[in-house]
Amino acid sequence: MKVILLIDFGSTFTKVTAVDLKNEIILGCASSFTTVNSDINEGLSNTIEKLEQKIGKLKDYTCLACSSAAGGLRMVISGLVENVTSKAAKEACLGAGAKVLKTYSYEISEEDLDEIDKINPEIFLLCGGTDGGDKKCILHNANMISKSKSNFPIIIAGNKEANYKCKNILKNKEIYIVDNVMPEFGKLNIHSAQNKIREIFLKKIIYAKGISKVDTLISGILMPTPSSVLKALELLSMGYEEESGIGELMAIDLGGATTDVYSVAEGYPQDSNIIYKGIEEPYIKRTVEGDIGMRYSIEGVVEEVGIDKISQMTSLSKEKASQMIQYLKNNPYIISKEKEFINLDLAIAAKAVEIATKRHCGTKEEIYTSNGLAYLQKGKDLTQIKNIIVTGGSLIHLSETYNVIKYALYDTNNPTSLRPKSSEILVDKKYILYAMGLLSQLYPKIAIRIMKKELKYDGNQKQKNSER
Repeated sequence: MKVILLIDFGSTFTKVTAVDLKNEIILGCASSFTTVNSDINEGLSNTIEKLEQKIGKLKDYTCLACSSAAGGLRMVISGLVENVTSKAAKEACLGAGAKVLKTYSYEISEEDLDEIDKINPEIFLLCGGTDGGDKKCILHNANMISKSKSNFPIIIAGNKEANYKCKNILKNKEIYIVDNVMPEFGKLNIHSAQNKIREIFLKKIIYAKGISKVDTLISGILMPTPSSVLKALELLSMGYEEESGIGELMAIDLGGATTDVYSVAEGYPQDSNIIYKGIEEPYIKRTVEGDIGMRYSIEGVVEEVGIDKISQMTSLSKEKASQMIQYLKNNPYIISKEKEFINLDLAIAAKAVEIATKRHCGTKEEIYTSNGLAYLQKGKDLTQIKNIIVTGGSLIHLSETYNVIKYALYDTNNPTSLRPKSSEILVDKKYILYAMGLLSQLYPKIAIRIMKKELKYDGNQKQKNSER
């Protein structure tokens, strides 16, 4: 039996999925607390021990791993215009599996530089200007970053005509020059930057997180965990050789601190009378809502929708709901089986999903032109998506998954939000997406076959007329 262990060194838990390659099946999964602050081997050993208690002693196996330990891959961005080069830079970072802590548009100030030093990112992405366009902003920002007291790698991904001067300005820093993330206005070119981000992650960041202590795994640590999930979703959507994919999709990962939403879809306007505005969207897109989560960021959900709405959904008084929310924030590992807490979790999850999918999907609004009524679209139109993948502990263990995920669907009371109109819900019950993203790097056919077997349709969902 040829076994491969697929490992995720997470910030809280180290997770392992064992796959039998010959029979193309998952043998078992296990998790233990991550021990990045002491010796990460300890958490891994504990996890493998738990796994072997389930499936028996493993004599011979190979390993692949990803990581989001110690807060994930933390990045800061500077660009020229907020909705143009800065947005393109953010797409590059998120698509590479990074966590964007701050985005600066236009010229960085002394106050901004102090803030950057306090953040002390693991990578700084310096952008600005199309090729042949503005050079003043990126050169100013290069000068400011050259004064930084922190020692972080800098990726230069702006106007190529400014590269030489930026290189000289930052000669005392660790710098990498890649293709402009927006060489022409409205045109994304993010792959070069993404590849460099992953390369730096592999060479440097894993050492800072202590993962290099796992000597036998170093050659198999491939990418940040969100990047691995993206790889899995891309494969599941598009297929591989004769193994067909399931088509365009959206995925939602609701966690304690953040809510990630992914889409693999074109998202182009559906009708000829729709005018598209803004930069093009990547076919494979990830957004991260750092203020929306089930525990650490629970107050972000309440601030967005209001305590009145949470009270109404749970039949709790506003005072009682507020007390319980504060308790959950202060005790993030608590999973109560009391009915009041279960109802509160369902309400918070539903609203977190609603907020995050609204932010991920595009919008459409009416405008009046000389030819009459038309529509203006910003972002992706995902109304035709037929499959929504649900992952993350906060969603896959819910007893009423569909009743939460229906808040990700198109709402006739909010027709401007271009969310899916009628979708099947597939639940990642064993939390295998990260593992299949890793496996796909060596065995893509096995990975997609396992996903098609393991991702289960939610039995409680309505098969027709799912639109709210």
